[in-house]
Amino acid sequence: MARLSGCSVATVSRVLAGSRPVGAETARRVRAAVDSLGYRPNHVARALRSRSTGTIGLVLPQITNPFYPTLVRELTRALHTHDRAVILADCDDDPTTEAARIDALLARQVDALLVVPVDEKRSVAAVTAAAARVPLVLLDRGCGPGVADSVVVDNAAGIQLVLDHLAAAGRRRPCFVGAAGTASAAVERLAAYESGVGALDPQAPGRVELGEFSVEWGRAAVDRVRAHRPDAIVCANDLIAIGALQRLRQLGVDVPGEIAVTGFDDIPMASLTDPGVTTVRQPVAELAAEAARLLDRRLAGEKTGPSRTVRLGPELIVRGSSTTDCSGPADAAPGADAAWAREPAGNPAS
Repeated sequence: MARLSGCSVATVSRVLAGSRPVGAETARRVRAAVDSLGYRPNHVARALRSRSTGTIGLVLPQITNPFYPTLVRELTRALHTHDRAVILADCDDDPTTEAARIDALLARQVDALLVVPVDEKRSVAAVTAAAARVPLVLLDRGCGPGVADSVVVDNAAGIQLVLDHLAAAGRRRPCFVGAAGTASAAVERLAAYESGVGALDPQAPGRVELGEFSVEWGRAAVDRVRAHRPDAIVCANDLIAIGALQRLRQLGVDVPGEIAVTGFDDIPMASLTDPGVTTVRQPVAELAAEAARLLDRRLAGEKTGPSRTVRLGPELIVRGSSTTDCSGPADAAPGADAAWAREPAGNPAS
């Protein structure tokens, strides 16, 4: 390759490794020789020499949640700009599996880890141990202060955007449907509702039902909250909101005329329901870019120093599930005593 390009072996090595700058014409000749010979670099040998595999481990709680494929896509794009590949591990919302996946990735000699922790408390031991070995950034959820660098959305600000929107729409009897457990996103969104909703109704902080981040729970929760006769359901994520919309349609309840429904995350399905789900959009591309930036700083040599937390601002996306401006005229005013106050039409949700 050196003979064909007319360059020294050292120059060819620098071009292929990208370790030091070379002239544009020299680089062109080397790459032309590479293409002509069909050369492919041996990444295993390169890793042995450089003690870097060029791989980042990404640990997710549940890949079936539609929010995470979007996050994976943006992270892959951001890391590829730094010539780094991603190894994905799904832990099915189980902290024990999560710890095993982290150990397996470390055994593969990944250069760093990106982790969306299953649980703020039960994930701490595995995450802390891993962060002592390689650069680690937490995404979307936290594990308490000082554990590792993290990039998260401001969940409290997102819920407040929802509450302000509902107040402006004249809603005065909201309830909250969220997820049980100690995942930080679930805890923060519930806390933000409880601390902010009293301005709409002093009784509203007590109108809470907790289950899981799923469509099935959203359907079942509608029957749970019905006794409260709310005029709005604030859901902790879009999957819950979509399930709630399905059950309300089955009951013949007018959305948004009798009751508004809101979500969180802005997954692709949120715009495809009828009506579309008003939701809080997470800045996923920015989240991925900030995570890549934090990792790059640690991998570049900034091994020590205090952990950093980047908190990103969310955006309210208003659709027809909360306002007639988006869905056309409604037959009833907010909170009207119509289908929502009657017995269920059809079988109750499972």
